[in-house]
Amino acid sequence: MSKKYIHGSSATERGRLALMNELINERCLQVIELSDERKVLDVGAGTGQFTRLMSANLPPDSTIVAVEHNPDQVQAALQLADGDTDTCFVDFRIGDAVHLPLDPEEVGTFDLAHGRFILEHVPDPGAVVRSMVQALRPGGRIALADDDHHLLRLWPEPEGMLAAWRAYYRSYRQFDADPLIGRKLTSLLVDAGAQPTFITQVFWGGCAGSEEFDPVMDNLVGVMQGARATVLAGHEITARDYDAAIRNLEKFRELPDAAFWYVINWAEGRKPE
Repeated sequence: MSKKYIHGSSATERGRLALMNELINERCLQVIELSDERKVLDVGAGTGQFTRLMSANLPPDSTIVAVEHNPDQVQAALQLADGDTDTCFVDFRIGDAVHLPLDPEEVGTFDLAHGRFILEHVPDPGAVVRSMVQALRPGGRIALADDDHHLLRLWPEPEGMLAAWRAYYRSYRQFDADPLIGRKLTSLLVDAGAQPTFITQVFWGGCAGSEEFDPVMDNLVGVMQGARATVLAGHEITARDYDAAIRNLEKFRELPDAAFWYVINWAEGRKPE
């Protein structure tokens, strides 16, 4: 799996990711509907905010193995988890999503494998999904959540934003990554040998006057600012136009009818018995 990440791993980026988790984790928890799972695999766990939320909603005798390739993220996850008492055991491991850091006897034993916002950042998402399916026991469940960046809509549309957003998500190709992977999740499940069972979308947005509006706008501006160097390296937009689009985003925030529409695509499947 590629170790490159379009947004980098600065303290600012970790703060943005923490904000994003606060915005969407409860909604994702409702969709995943944890029940009697006792052994869970969380791939691309980051600093473990959603991992810990899942752990707090599983039976106490459950175990979660959380895999993250970035050692700094794992260290932050361990620090955040220190002192948690209302959760099941979380085993944070540094490792690759294609070659999961599992012992041979662990492969084929997990009840649930979950991956969110990882497939859009890897050059071979199919290999990641295959490794997740392989880790499942027969009949085990896999849940994938990822972006289709084409689905972003702002209204009234800020001047230059459409071109800037297109240049942003096309810059993923510099890392051999697919910014539209969210629309392809069921195909990835089938290709990995799993039977798709459920799809939905997790809404992520807000409008002027809503409680969510300022935080989701903070996240959007943070995304575009954090990826600026990568986007400009793609030569699809000038620095002048890109920066103007970000300034227009800030003006957009002040409109009484401003609306931010975005969703995360979600797909689940089962490993054959």
